[in-house]
Amino acid sequence: MIKVTLIYLLLMNIVGFAAMGIDKHKAQHHEWRIPEKTLFGISLLGGSAGTWAGMYAFRHKTKHWYFVKGMPAIFFMHLVIASVIYRNFF
Repeated sequence: MIKVTLIYLLLMNIVGFAAMGIDKHKAQHHEWRIPEKTLFGISLLGGSAGTWAGMYAFRHKTKHWYFVKGMPAIFFMHLVIASVIYRNFF
């Protein structure tokens, strides 16, 4: 079960990182964009580290306060949840 969870989290973080890069590319070329709620959804579903890293790697959404505050908040929320699970079950 742990192995499956770690693979899931790895994939979600890759998706989050890629989504930021793809959205940045689309923004630069005036193309259809990935909705912000989708970017937050990916983050909430476990891709918070990748999405947050992608923000700064691609310099994308770094001037929007709700991304600057929201992505780290989701990441730290995930850390707290993981800590509670680890502490209570392992």
